[in-house]
Amino acid sequence: MDTYMASASSIDRKWYVVDAEGQTLGRLAAAVASVLRGKNKPTYTPFMDTGDYVIVINAEKIKVTGKKLEQKVYMTHSDYVGGVREETLKDKLKRKPEQVIELAVKGMLPKGPLGRQMFKKLHVYAGPEHGHAAQKPEELKF
Repeated sequence: MDTYMASASSIDRKWYVVDAEGQTLGRLAAAVASVLRGKNKPTYTPFMDTGDYVIVINAEKIKVTGKKLEQKVYMTHSDYVGGVREETLKDKLKRKPEQVIELAVKGMLPKGPLGRQMFKKLHVYAGPEHGHAAQKPEELKF
């Protein structure tokens, strides 16, 4: 029996909506990354983007365990001398809650062009509304 390899014409993409309210950040990000990669499908091929589109709503209501709200730090650099900026998870959730989930999922995807292509299929919203009703997304439970 030959090993099945997906081709660009055989990929069937669906849209899923995930409610992040009350979910743990890392567990949600791992499950979403798996769907974006296509690992939940029998047609999974490691070198191709066989994943589905994922919409995450209620990003502002995500939960974390332990002391991560005060201790987890996000660092950015402006490429200027002394341009390091630090922000705790608590502050980032107030300012840009979508970015918290985006960064968590992005870290779990492959690095390089394939991972960037998969990341484009992720749409995160702070509140319960999203603008993708025309795609008829199915609800995805974890």
